[in-house]
Amino acid sequence: MRSDRLGETLLPKRIALPVFASDALSSVAYAPDEIFITLSVAGLSAYAFSWKVAVAVALVMLTIVASYRQNVHAYPSGGGDYEVATTNIGSFAGLTVASALLVDYVLTVAVSISSGVQNAASALGFVNGHEATYAVALVVLLAAVNLRGVRESGATFAIPTYCFMAAIIGMTAWGLARLAFGSLPAVSSAQFEVPSDTSFTHGLGTAAGAFLILRTFSSGCAALTGVEAISNGVPAFRKPKSRNAATTLLLMGTIAVTMLIGIIVLANVTHLRYVDPDSDMNRLTLDGVHGVQTAPGVAMFPNGVEYDQHTVVGQLSDAVFSNFPPAFYFTIAATGIILVLAANTAFNGFPVLASILAKDGFLPRQLHTRGDRLAYSNGILILAAGAIVLIVAFDAQVTRLIQLYIVGVFVSFTTSQIGMILHWNRNLRREKDRRTRARMMRSRAINALGASMSGTVLVVVLVTKFTKGAWIAIAAMVVLFVMMRAIRGHYRQVSEELAVDDDAEETVLPSRVHAVVLVSKIHKPTMRALSYARATRPSILEAVTVDVEAEETKALQDEWDRRDIPVPLKALASPYREITRPVVDYVKSIRRDSPREVVVVYIPEYVVGHWYEQILHNQSALRLKGRLLFTPGVMVASVPWQLHSSEGAEGRLEGPTPGSVRRGS
Repeated sequence: MRSDRLGETLLPKRIALPVFASDALSSVAYAPDEIFITLSVAGLSAYAFSWKVAVAVALVMLTIVASYRQNVHAYPSGGGDYEVATTNIGSFAGLTVASALLVDYVLTVAVSISSGVQNAASALGFVNGHEATYAVALVVLLAAVNLRGVRESGATFAIPTYCFMAAIIGMTAWGLARLAFGSLPAVSSAQFEVPSDTSFTHGLGTAAGAFLILRTFSSGCAALTGVEAISNGVPAFRKPKSRNAATTLLLMGTIAVTMLIGIIVLANVTHLRYVDPDSDMNRLTLDGVHGVQTAPGVAMFPNGVEYDQHTVVGQLSDAVFSNFPPAFYFTIAATGIILVLAANTAFNGFPVLASILAKDGFLPRQLHTRGDRLAYSNGILILAAGAIVLIVAFDAQVTRLIQLYIVGVFVSFTTSQIGMILHWNRNLRREKDRRTRARMMRSRAINALGASMSGTVLVVVLVTKFTKGAWIAIAAMVVLFVMMRAIRGHYRQVSEELAVDDDAEETVLPSRVHAVVLVSKIHKPTMRALSYARATRPSILEAVTVDVEAEETKALQDEWDRRDIPVPLKALASPYREITRPVVDYVKSIRRDSPREVVVVYIPEYVVGHWYEQILHNQSALRLKGRLLFTPGVMVASVPWQLHSSEGAEGRLEGPTPGSVRRGS
């Protein structure tokens, strides 16, 4: 796609919502699972706190959404939290936010894909035991779709996202209607009891109980991941960009809160029980008898009853749509698909943020350029590679990956909101208009509330999740932070070295040009190299060979004289049969004797048509070039000679470029 078609890839709100909000919306499919898993440690009585935790999470989400609406209006360039923190607090804070977001984007892909595969495994037996393999395949597929361009990936993911929203909201509405008419059945897990752990025999009124509630709240805050993606993706919206982004943010927050509260309410009225499927299935009791865990999510009871625990959404949809099975299958399918496609939010956010960081010199500059389809191809590939590493390392187990999650996003939330407070303070000192000042003060109050709330959640997350695995995410952020500082330092050093100085030595013309043509034997490549060297009219021109075998060298000199080649041939002694060192030492000796001379070394090379032929040729030339490139005042010129096997290779290498079929070429 041509660069001038970039405007055609911009997204309307109806497409931007599923593209940028699929992560935040889909997280309500597994956030309730984490809430009930954590509360189950204290027994069934603790489930009474589930709706309170959900309300707290919903209030935090709405506050964060309101805060980010101020962000997108003030900073619509797409830098998001990174730009806000850098501009208002400083480079150190900006890099902290950037490293946190980059890690969180990778985790978003790993968690979403792994969760989707685990949901699929409950219905598709062939996936069981191979979750990591299928998760990796899905990451590769998502990367391929995104490499096609943001608009095409948005259209691809819009329908499944809207189907998921319709399924969850429809399930909530239908369930509440059946409850009102007294026809809502209990879920399949309602027949079981969940005894409390010995630490909670006295209920949740102890310090351990308070800590458990906080841990439950931090797990439920997984529903907030992805909120920041819209502020990072404002440039992808159609004009007016900031207004459309703010509207999309509000829609996302309202829909996510509605779905989360609806799932928690339905879970309570249908008496749902849910424990950690990887380790706690043997805690379930049936008629006072404990089950025995036979596999992840499966328990066997002495009376022959086998219980296969499905996800919270799976159990609820089974109960709510017991009188209409097609709706049940639709809900399960939509949930599984959205959990996989939720990773698309990161595939849109990560490359944009990486591009901005690359432009500022904190990441390799290759990440700043767009690919053939106007997508940031390098960023997409790096994100996919990082997610694959995590999936393989954690064997696609959501319960292990989730512990690393949400730390980064609340680091960025908190730092960004503090930056916005400083932004409004600075603008208020300059602004004189009363109405504008009132609007700014209202925005500052919203951001202050968001900063205090997100900061509190960050502390809770760090305290409750650090030993559970959050330290890994923090360590990754530190490594990224140090790496980006080092990259910036390298680019700065290179820039200073390459800056043109009027008095610099590089502006002084060399006194002479000393050309050296390397000769191994007299053949067509050698003659072409000699001709090219002579055509440049150097001050001094000589041919050089390395005397490895005396007889061969003598034969070469005799042939040279017989052909009367008008270039002197010098033989360099090599008692240890080396080729590279004698040439390098000779070139250095020229530089020592005449420091103002420029030495140009011409190396004849074969051009072959197949990769395996390259192994048989040019090895000495490669070693020589590698050594000579590090020698000051020396230039290396490769003189190619195309062998017959290379005929047609130029066309094969050029090939049909992306889009050439559509252009008719």
